Amino acid sequence: MKRLHIHMGVENLEESIRFYTALFGAEPVKTKADYAKWMVDDPSVNFAISTRASKKGVDHLGIQVDSSQELDAIRAQMSAANISTHSDGETTCCYAKSEKSWVNDPNGIAWEAYHTMDDAQIFSDAEQEEQSACCVPETKGQPGCCEPSEKTAGCCD
Repeated sequence: MKRLHIHMGVENLEESIRFYTALFGAEPVKTKADYAKWMVDDPSVNFAISTRASKKGVDHLGIQVDSSQELDAIRAQMSAANISTHSDGETTCCYAKSEKSWVNDPNGIAWEAYHTMDDAQIFSDAEQEEQSACCVPETKGQPGCCEPSEKTAGCCD
């Protein structure tokens, strides 16, 4: 099964949690001091908010899949269409361990295709290096993004 992913940057997490809980009619499935996530079945969406996003509003979009085979199929679709992807491989981001690939649409909007394997206790691999956010393609190399290291290999090339 594929699920649409939307990650929004917010100013006030508590206020936003109240709003989106009312909108979706459901409590978040994961909350942290800087992050909340809802897994909604109708519509089928993984909706996340955080105070760590690179901007307020839509930070990035994505497609979450249930298996590495589905992720490989999306990668193959992009390759067949001559759309360049960037693979993070296995990484920790948004309190989850996932395998990810990124593309930018023609308007520069970042999309990730990913398969989540497990929960994580930290926001991202970069957090261990005291960084503020996961790198999405448009923020790579900018202040506040991660610095190149073994832990962030593939993220901050």
